[in-house]
Amino acid sequence: MREAWRRMSRRAALTRLRLTRHTMRVPERLIVAPTDLRSIDPFFVEELLNGRILLAGRVLETEGKSPFALELPSQAFAARLHSFRWLRHLRAEKSDQASALARAILNDWMAVHGRRLHGIAWSPDIAAQRLIAWLSHSPVVLQGTDGGFYRRFMRMLVFHVRYLRRVAATTRDGETRFRVRIALAMSSVAMPNGASTLKRAGQALDREIDRQILQDGGHISRNPRVALELLLDLLPLRQTYVNLGHDAPPRLIPGIDRMYPALRFFRHQDGDLALFNGATSTLANELMSVLRYDETAGQVFKALPHTKYHRLAAGQAVVIIDTGAPASADLSRTAHAGCLSFEMSSGKYRFIVNSGSPNFAGDRYLQAARATAAHSTVTLDDTSSSLFSKSKSLGPVMVSGVKKVIVDRAETEDGRDYVRAVHDGYLSTFGYAHERELSLNASGTILAGRDRFFVPEGKKSLLKSDGLASARFHVHPSISLLQTETDAALLIAPDGETWVFSSPGNEVLVAEDIFFADASGMRSSDQLEIVFPIAEKPEIRWFLSHRP
Repeated sequence: MREAWRRMSRRAALTRLRLTRHTMRVPERLIVAPTDLRSIDPFFVEELLNGRILLAGRVLETEGKSPFALELPSQAFAARLHSFRWLRHLRAEKSDQASALARAILNDWMAVHGRRLHGIAWSPDIAAQRLIAWLSHSPVVLQGTDGGFYRRFMRMLVFHVRYLRRVAATTRDGETRFRVRIALAMSSVAMPNGASTLKRAGQALDREIDRQILQDGGHISRNPRVALELLLDLLPLRQTYVNLGHDAPPRLIPGIDRMYPALRFFRHQDGDLALFNGATSTLANELMSVLRYDETAGQVFKALPHTKYHRLAAGQAVVIIDTGAPASADLSRTAHAGCLSFEMSSGKYRFIVNSGSPNFAGDRYLQAARATAAHSTVTLDDTSSSLFSKSKSLGPVMVSGVKKVIVDRAETEDGRDYVRAVHDGYLSTFGYAHERELSLNASGTILAGRDRFFVPEGKKSLLKSDGLASARFHVHPSISLLQTETDAALLIAPDGETWVFSSPGNEVLVAEDIFFADASGMRSSDQLEIVFPIAEKPEIRWFLSHRP
């Protein structure tokens, strides 16, 4: 119902704006073009000039036609095309020809979707991305243009601002609403506006920063990559305020500073971000372009108590553990059923990972990536610890599963740092709780794990089957696997670093796997699996030991 109401609100806003667009006051010029920190690809421009558009892993042959007159290859392609973030690549080819082509595509968009006010082009997130992109890359778009296009472009910018103002409060919670507020704040300084407009946009952004950036710096979505995406827009916005001599919104700079330690918390030894709750591959140059503005560098936190993650680190090893549940139904749309999953890296490589979320794929793969089986944790009876709605009206929200996670963190007398956590995701369905303990020794050479299923006091088993549990350990595609014993296997990195996985008394299976979060798209990988009947063997132990 909520999602249907949102769609109705958007349509109503667009209809009202269309009827009153002739009354809009359109400024004569832009004041500034904010910087875009995202990476550029010269090959994209080369292909664009040759009539091919490469987005979301697909290619569209335009043959001289407008892409908006053609059938687009996928929803992901359409989203990226309509967002116009690809304009940044034209910085690699600052020619009149490239500018003219970008202007022609933008002109076609205004002719078609400036009047056809519905569909993916006008979803708030895409509209906000487009407004930011148009403002940031206006010098490229307007290079050598005539007065007629300039006025149409300015009119469409104003239309975007008015539309986003109307839908901001009812936009889906989380990253989308945050980005809408960033776009409105950016437009308030990049376009001629009075002090009251700047103040209102800044206050609205401040409220979103206070609400969405938790005290430990994590984002309420619990997706490690969201902070990076937001910082890629917040940093240019901060600099734009400074460059123009405006006072930045009071929460903006402290909010950015709060986000940096959380971003470093999720960073693995290979420099990439951990794959939890919708995170996908991260381009190293984009991450570095954000981190070079980090003035908060210091000791990485051992835990994010509000975002609900823990980190074990010693020697060359880093272990990151998910110990939380979604904050709300709305935010659970992109959350994964990966409670108590972990990732481990050492030296230059990640060894154990979650499968991550595909960068561009159909809904079937997106939902498969959210299942517990796609995470380095334990599933019971082939069932995810949290279940997702299949209702079109509700959307893919979590409808049952993990509600409570109890966590204990301590250090032992022999220097081991450990986390013990219990979740209730299987309690209502099977009557069992899952307990996981992970400990890392002081030298960072032995990660010891224990997984246990038990019936809490006052509850009873609801299992109607053999109750098979499957502990899965997803191996990063760069790591080679070599099984040496029925209960052990070697994990070998490209530089020769080797870890031994073992589970005494249990059969360790090597199985085919899919790594969803590769930058080039989904790719094959391997996983280690231990299957055990919890009625007979409610507990297993396993070890990852560094081989010198």
